Amino acid sequence: MPLTIRQALREDIPHLCHLMKELSGHEISQEEMNNRLEFIEDSPFDSLYVCEENGAILGLLGFRIRENLEEVSKYGEISVIVVDSGARRKGVGRFLMNYAEKLAFEKGCIGTWLVSGFGREEQAHPFYKELGYEITGYRFVKRF
Repeated sequence: MPLTIRQALREDIPHLCHLMKELSGHEISQEEMNNRLEFIEDSPFDSLYVCEENGAILGLLGFRIRENLEEVSKYGEISVIVVDSGARRKGVGRFLMNYAEKLAFEKGCIGTWLVSGFGREEQAHPFYKELGYEITGYRFVKRF
C-alpha cells in the first residue's frame, strides 16, 4: 500500500509523542502534545500531518506559512519533520518534503525553508541539499 498523508488527530497523540521524542531526544507528555494540537487548531498558519503506510504512522510534518515583511511574499516553513527510526531510508522523508513543497506552492508561497537542529546533521543536511535546499544563514536564539 502506498504512503498517505493526513491531518494529525487526537487519537494519534501516543504516536506523535514517540516521534517528537525521536526528533528532540526529550519526552513529551500526552497532555503537552494535546496542547500543541489545540494550538495548531487555533492557528491560521500552522498544520500538522502524519504520514502512514498500511495504517502505521511513519512520519510527522509540521507546516507553517511565513509572511515576509521585507517583501510582499510568503514561504512555507517545514517547522517539524521526523521519520520513525524504523522507517528511515525508505522514502518517507522525501514524501513528506514533497508534500510540504506542494502545500507551499498551492498556498502561493515563493518557496519553502526549514531550520535543521544539531544531532543528526550528518544525515539530515546531505538529504536537504540533495532536495535542492541550501544553507543561507544561522539562527540566533535568546531564551527568557
